[in-house]
Amino acid sequence: MANHATLFEDIDSMEPDRFAAHLSEDVSMRFGNAEPIHGRQAARDAWAEFCAGIDGVSHAPRNRWESEAGAVAEAEVTYTRKDGSTVTVPVTTIYHEDGGLIDDYRIYIDLAPLFAD
Repeated sequence: MANHATLFEDIDSMEPDRFAAHLSEDVSMRFGNAEPIHGRQAARDAWAEFCAGIDGVSHAPRNRWESEAGAVAEAEVTYTRKDGSTVTVPVTTIYHEDGGLIDDYRIYIDLAPLFAD
């Protein structure tokens, strides 16, 4: 299994290329209940678009379970809105690897509180 110890740190940087460096060229990514996104560039661009709507993101890891094929990570993620307020929600991320890169990435999260008034 490759070392994705910096995955959340790279996501929290809000630099889409740092996140995309963990992904295979043919990755399938599903964020919440959105339709799956296919391909590294599409996943990178989706993250860049999401980042444009917020001022910050920070993961606080809670638990992690690993196997030779991938991992499940549980965290609390805090988003900073454009108005400076913050919202913290639980998130579970599941990913599968092939050749040291993530080829299946699933983020289970309820973003309704982030977009609520």
